[in-house]
Amino acid sequence: MSDIMRRAFISLLGGAAIWPLTARAEKSSALRRVGVVMGFAEDDEVWQTYLKTFRQALQDLGWAEGRNIRFDYRFTGDSEERMRGMVKEIVGLAPDVILVSTNSVVAAALNATRSIPIVFTWVSDPVGSGFVANLPHPGGNITGFHNFEPEIAGKWLRYLSQIAPGLRRIAVVHVPEIAPNVAFLRVIESMGPQMGIAVSPAEVRNAADIEQVLSAFKEQGGGVIVTPSALTATRRDLIISLAARFGLPAIYSFGFYAESGGLISYGINQLEQVRSAASYVDRILRGASPGDLPVQLPLKYELIINLKTAAALGLSVSNSLQLLADQVIE
Repeated sequence: MSDIMRRAFISLLGGAAIWPLTARAEKSSALRRVGVVMGFAEDDEVWQTYLKTFRQALQDLGWAEGRNIRFDYRFTGDSEERMRGMVKEIVGLAPDVILVSTNSVVAAALNATRSIPIVFTWVSDPVGSGFVANLPHPGGNITGFHNFEPEIAGKWLRYLSQIAPGLRRIAVVHVPEIAPNVAFLRVIESMGPQMGIAVSPAEVRNAADIEQVLSAFKEQGGGVIVTPSALTATRRDLIISLAARFGLPAIYSFGFYAESGGLISYGINQLEQVRSAASYVDRILRGASPGDLPVQLPLKYELIINLKTAAALGLSVSNSLQLLADQVIE
């Protein structure tokens, strides 16, 4: 979807100021229950900040923990088996709404319930993945917030080639079972040869795979694109340290990678997205049907460059690229 189409679609949302109430009418005196299933590790500061932002946004909307709302959390890490178990536990608690993250958790949640309302974040291609019928009218018991369209992968390749002009080979680190990851790969494969860059799929399913595929690209001229997944986010410190050890310029899909020492990132502001997700949870708690709430696209993407990491890799970042950045880390 082009930027023009994205703006046009988002503008349609402005006309939907009042959402129809359903049988799930607001019960101001009742303690409402919100289940949360995160595809990440519980002790990860990034995701604790994410959930703190979510709770604060709901508090700003009138939901005080312990007074009229209760949260039940489950953290799955990068284990698919644990993820399915955690989803079943939350569904068994019969919450009023469930907040989920990542494509894998959404798939598990929909397998577990078609009645409890679900709000998703950190999801790519929800239509192609079969989660919703369409973006304006998702239908069913689910709605949420779309991370990336496949075309953004072309931006990852272009930005990385700008910051590392000697790039000749790219490893696309992806989890092949996640359909949007494969879609990103296909876009990069179609663009790379036009730019004189050879593209290699780098399938990963665990930490050992990550080390193996990155070590294969340690020769001069190699670079890395890290696609979004629970695995790569959970193992970001490993990926960043390996990229530094092997002298690999790498681009990532979220700002916390660059803030943790990664070279460059281009993607959504995840805290803005979870605040928006809180607004949907609020609407559902007050009676809205999730199937009537449009799946929303990002309003903008942010470019973050870590100059310290660039210097360690022997890269000189042009002033023009720095001016394009939303944040430059020195």
